[in-house]
Amino acid sequence: MEIKYTRQFLNKLEDLFSETEYQLRYERGTFNSGYCILRNTKVAVVNRFYTTEGKISCLLEILRSIQVEPNDLGEKNKKLYFSLLQTTIEL
Repeated sequence: MEIKYTRQFLNKLEDLFSETEYQLRYERGTFNSGYCILRNTKVAVVNRFYTTEGKISCLLEILRSIQVEPNDLGEKNKKLYFSLLQTTIEL
């Protein structure tokens, strides 16, 4: 799958995140990697001042590092999730 760094693709990732156990928030912060994962409360915080490309990269990294239960995802998001797991990210 080719990753497109557009607002529409960001919306798809946000929709996928909404079906996981994690809550996604955009906040101000000085995170070393651009995001912070609070595992105990299942919150993922992304720097809100990042560009669309930066936000997408952060969300892709987060999705690869957390456990997502595929059975909780809708059919469309499940297909997107599995295709993202098979895609290598080139920066």
